[in-house]
Amino acid sequence: MRTRVLTAIAAAIFASLFIAFLSFRSPDTDPRAMRAKYGAPPSQFVDLGGGLRVHLRDTGPRDAPVLLLVHGSNASLHTWEPWAERLQTRYRLIRMDLPGHGLTGASPTQDYRPAAYVDVVERIRRRLAVDRMVVVGNSMGGGVAWHYVLAHPEHVRALVLVDSVGQPEPGGSHDAPLAFRIARIPVLRNVAAVITPRSLIADSLPQVFGDPRRVDAAMIDRYWELLRYPGNRVATLDRFALPPDSATPAQLAALKMPVLILWGALDHLIPLSSGEWLHSHIPTSRLIVYPGIGHVPMEEHPDQSAADFDRFVAGLPAR
Repeated sequence: MRTRVLTAIAAAIFASLFIAFLSFRSPDTDPRAMRAKYGAPPSQFVDLGGGLRVHLRDTGPRDAPVLLLVHGSNASLHTWEPWAERLQTRYRLIRMDLPGHGLTGASPTQDYRPAAYVDVVERIRRRLAVDRMVVVGNSMGGGVAWHYVLAHPEHVRALVLVDSVGQPEPGGSHDAPLAFRIARIPVLRNVAAVITPRSLIADSLPQVFGDPRRVDAAMIDRYWELLRYPGNRVATLDRFALPPDSATPAQLAALKMPVLILWGALDHLIPLSSGEWLHSHIPTSRLIVYPGIGHVPMEEHPDQSAADFDRFVAGLPAR
């Protein structure tokens, strides 16, 4: 009798958990629908070989100075659209969805280390036959940008870091954000890969901005839908399980080209002190701080940040 009771209880618990899973599960989005919604012209999908097909946009005059724009973690090339609207008559702008993001989807190698992203950027440069360019990166993309400059300085005229990773984080793994700790716990990781409610984005995305009112329903939908593009959630967890991307003073001192650092004073993800730390270790850098602005000045403060960028590039030596 006791065995039958325990079996019945176990079955009831399993059934309850299964119903809860079905109720809260967030399925992957449909790739065709996502490409139709977020990948219309001027988007293109470029085969870089090895099973990797990258979503990118390459706009502006072919003979203009080239800007290569690298987005941050869990973002997409759409984060640069405000700059594209303001700059693409004077520059050739190349922006992509990095593997594990946007419409590019998961990397065939499942490698999301900075070196792997640098390789993708270099393959894009070669494929598009670009010689020299200004490399711009926001947040995680800033790390990709300075790693790329260190690896391929001959192809870089200047570097622009926008609220970029780089400063070593204090403390150990116990101080890591909750999402990063979840990525390192197998059972919780598996749950996070299939349960991603829209409310998670609606609650967290406004915190990226100095003025949360800048976040509208369409932006929340874009982040939520592209996060659920097939393979992106697992890729996100793979990235979060990696060690933080940080630079050494020696690496930063090796950046010999002009460097512009743009920073939102109200960035709660990577604080202004990190921008000041980068500025103090890059001898050729200039730091511009935007009061009242958060983690993505190119979205939240596009007129001024694009104008500051434009003036910086105008002062560079001839190509």
